Amino acid sequence: MNSRALQLQAFDRLLTIMDDLREKCPWDKKQTIQTLRHLTIEETYELGDAILDNNLEEVKKELGDLLLHIVFYAKIGSETSAFDIADVCNEICEKLIHRHPHIYSDVVVKDEEEVKQNWEKLKLKEGKKSVLEGVPKSLPALVKASRIQDKVKGVGFDWEEPHQVWDKVQEELQELQVEVNAGDQDKMEAEFGDVLFSMINYARFLNINPEDALERTNKKFIKRFQYLESKAGALGKPLMDMTLAEMDVFWEEAKKL
Repeated sequence: MNSRALQLQAFDRLLTIMDDLREKCPWDKKQTIQTLRHLTIEETYELGDAILDNNLEEVKKELGDLLLHIVFYAKIGSETSAFDIADVCNEICEKLIHRHPHIYSDVVVKDEEEVKQNWEKLKLKEGKKSVLEGVPKSLPALVKASRIQDKVKGVGFDWEEPHQVWDKVQEELQELQVEVNAGDQDKMEAEFGDVLFSMINYARFLNINPEDALERTNKKFIKRFQYLESKAGALGKPLMDMTLAEMDVFWEEAKKL
């Protein structure tokens, strides 16, 4: 049996198990699209963690969890004849074919950037009123800012050179400092948001994913702080009883490790 046949066999097995669970398991029978939503978000974040850790074994497991949710939603949809897994698959197939005319038609593109621009133009032709319609409202703000900037870049609304973006960062920092000096909390928050937005924009020009960069720093901080905690524990001295200077000694040790 070839690889494709084995893959289809495995997918059919999952569909059969889903049918069994929906019919026989008290918990699975109770679930709705609404009750699964927060669990799906959690599974997506777990997949993200595994990817950041470059743990391929965990990536495989988390992909399985996410695939189960997709099959679950499709099963629920089929019970009201709204849609089933075939509809889900065919819908994405048609979309991919339509949005890749350089593969499935005679359109010629020169590079990845032109592909992305064509993608946004095609979505507008499909009836979307704004290129930003596809940005989920519930995305975390940092990720949402990245997606917004990617979207508008696709229709040509973008800076031309990295130094222009860096100049904008400096400008926003100065505006933030003005409001900090003035002490207006609301205006400080607004300007701080502008600083973050411009920094995320600059990261894009440096080909840095700001979410990944920040999570990398989070992990580094956690590792160093836990080293500090372990050292304090070995001394039998709670962190609250240590001076900042004492803690800084262990912090510097952690940085060297």
